[in-house]
Amino acid sequence: MDLSSLKWSVVAACFVFSVVSGAIWFGPKTFFPSWWAAIGKRTDDQPAGTPLTWILLMLTSIVQAICSAIVIPILANTMGGTNVMTGATAGLLLWFGFVGSTGLANKLFAGYLKAWAIESGNHLLNFVVFGAIVGALR
Repeated sequence: MDLSSLKWSVVAACFVFSVVSGAIWFGPKTFFPSWWAAIGKRTDDQPAGTPLTWILLMLTSIVQAICSAIVIPILANTMGGTNVMTGATAGLLLWFGFVGSTGLANKLFAGYLKAWAIESGNHLLNFVVFGAIVGALR
């Protein structure tokens, strides 16, 4: 695929949603305290929020947005065309087949099932909404 044919407004919308949803999902009044405890941290431990951490976080969000904008229309077209519903379904399938299952496999042996549920829930939300965005703005 030629990246110049990519709808960058779709990528931008997905990226912004990812950043905003992550900030809310892992906020101090939402899932952060439970997630922090689930990964074995104490309340007095400080998160490692270095500039590199935030740069890499933004980079992963943009990569997910770009890949979603490329792959979701392909999957959605196999379901009858790209629209909000087929896009959201394609996003769900991507999450289920790659993100959720891979994360679960990694967390099971470490004993971090609750951490997986919290982390994976945010990714599930993102991928389904990415699909809906791609479907709506395609």
